[in-house]
Formats: sequence, structure tokens, C-alpha cells
Amino acid sequence: MTHAVLVLEDGQMFPGQSFGAIGSAFGEAVFSTGMTGYQETITDPSYCGQVVIQTAPHIGNTGWNDEDDESQQIWVAGYVVRDPARRVSNWRSQRSLDVELSEQNVVGISGVDTRALTRHLREHGAMRVGIFSGELASQSVDELLGKVKEIPDMLGASFSQTVSTKETYIVPAVGEKKFQVAAVDLGIKSMTPHLMAQRGIEVHVVPADVTIDELLEAGRDGIFVSNGPGDPATADHAMELVKASLAAKRPFFGICFGNQILGRALGFTTYKLRYGHRGINQPVMDRTTNKVEVTAHNHGFAVDAPTDRDSDTEFGRVRVSHVCLNDNVVEGLECLDVPAFSVQYHPEAAAGPHDSAYLFDRFVELMEGKR
Repeated sequence: MTHAVLVLEDGQMFPGQSFGAIGSAFGEAVFSTGMTGYQETITDPSYCGQVVIQTAPHIGNTGWNDEDDESQQIWVAGYVVRDPARRVSNWRSQRSLDVELSEQNVVGISGVDTRALTRHLREHGAMRVGIFSGELASQSVDELLGKVKEIPDMLGASFSQTVSTKETYIVPAVGEKKFQVAAVDLGIKSMTPHLMAQRGIEVHVVPADVTIDELLEAGRDGIFVSNGPGDPATADHAMELVKASLAAKRPFFGICFGNQILGRALGFTTYKLRYGHRGINQPVMDRTTNKVEVTAHNHGFAVDAPTDRDSDTEFGRVRVSHVCLNDNVVEGLECLDVPAFSVQYHPEAAAGPHDSAYLFDRFVELMEGKR
């Protein structure tokens, strides 16, 4: 194996061996707590610009197939694991994770003490990181650290145009078409329009730079805003799209980045979390039912809205509908005077539990009520 090293911006170094492509990778160091679903995780566009550390020690056991991708490529900037699988064991596997990383030129590192690395990030917060393998790993600490400090912070970063579709495409309804929805692609995962299609929704996936008129035309029955990477404070165009949707009283559903954009459209601010929520085992309470769901997350920013009372906004009353039970972070918003709601997590469950699929049914109910 080829020597590799991981360098954090505070000077901490973690040695290891190359995993995937040889070279260098830079991004924000974040950790994901999922024990399964690594293929769906690293093909999630929400991870653009991030170096993902898997807290589960054994990664790669089920290999890689061509059916479970959540987009057209791997989006993580780099990948960190402790013990990669020596042998793939799954009937659906077509090649190994290591081979796929190499084919897509994604630089990773294995043999890292991911427990110590995760504890460091929990104590000090997410930070910039570099992975170096091959000849690059033999450079001096000062040289490597200097390269890490040259990359931009996630705060203020905008990736929507990078990950979004360039042209509108349609995912047809399964069976009878009941509704037509416009889904703004800020980093959408393929499972999301699929789950809507199963409910009789014809989904028009539109680019991030869609005009307001185009959005309202495509979303005749409803508007959806997807997950995605970056700082929501930079997404001014997306915010204006949501404001137009609310003003038109078009049924609205947003997830993850879409929740943050709805929050901004309603007049709330957003802020960066210390190390974010990532993985498929995050406990969230739906305050409308008091049901606790185990949910899939990937977000480093959150909406700053009061959890102890309803808020008066330009578009009427709004309440926090979901909260994270680990830290009380806002995990959902519900508008009481216009047909709109959102959640901070990923109800499409790719990868993750299926506890929250009912939210797509809530969206259908909103559109039925509007009719």
C-alpha cells in the first residue's frame, strides 16, 4: 500500500494508507455515523466540498453496484475509513469500493484512527482538511498545512450551480398522474423524485437558476426544494423562488437545504453548526404527533427559529414542527396560514431508515387540500 497522511487545519496529522486514487484532496472534514449505505452517502450531492470520515470501522463490505447511486457521480471531495473490506461479499456487487473511488479519481485514506479523528472534530468543530498520498505525502508538515489553509471555508460557500441539473427533466408518475410538481435541484438525490412518482406525482426537476415564472408553470400543483451543499446564506435566488411560491400559496415542501431556504424566506436567519448532523441514525421528534423518528441527515447549517412559540412572519404564522433530540436543533418548519412545510433531514431514506416517508404523503395531502 502507498503511504498517505491526513492533515487538519489546526495542524493535527493522521497517518494511513492510500484508498482509491493517488494524489491530494481538500475540503471540510465531517464525520458520518452511518454503519451502512456508504454508496448512497458518497453519491449524495450534499457532500460536495466535504471530506467524509466514516465512524463505522468496516467500510466496503458490500462493494459497489450500478443501481444504488443517488446521482451521476461520487461527490465527496475525499474519503476517510479505518478498515476497508479485504474482500467484497454481496450478490449485487459489481466491483469494490476502492476500484470505484479510483475510477472516479476520488482520493481517500484508510488505516486512520477514525475514532480519535471524530472525537477531535467533536471537540474542536468541523474544519478544513487535506489528504495526501504517494509522493505528496512525503512533503513537510509546513508545506502540507499551508496547502490546507489555502482552501476556502464552508461558511459562505455556494455549490448549487455545481451540483444542479443544467436542463429540466421529467420523472413520470407511476400509474395515474394526479399532480405536477416542480422540484428545484440544489443537489437532489434520485430517490426523492422516485418516491414522489410512486404517489402519482409527475416531477419536473428544474435547475437551480430557474426563473420564477418557469418554476410556477412547472409546479402547477406544488413546489419542492431539494437538499444540497453549501451555506444557505448564499442562496438568494433560491430564497426568492420560495418567496414567490409562498406568495402564490402554492403547496410547498422542502428538505434539508430546502428547509433552510424556507427559513430564510420566512425571515429567519441560519447559522453554522459546530460539526453538523450526518448519518442515518439521528433522533428527531415530530412535535405534531410527538413521534420520535430515526432519520438520515447531512447538514452543517441550521435555521435559527424559536422552538417555544409560534412566529409571525410576512407569510403568516410559523411554528417549529420537528426538533433534534440530541441538541434541540430546528429540524422542521410548518406554515399555519399558507400550505408549506419543510424538514431538515432526508425522508427519502437513501441511505437510511424509512421512518419519515410519510412526509411525502403530507405533501400530497397539501396539494389535495389546495384543490
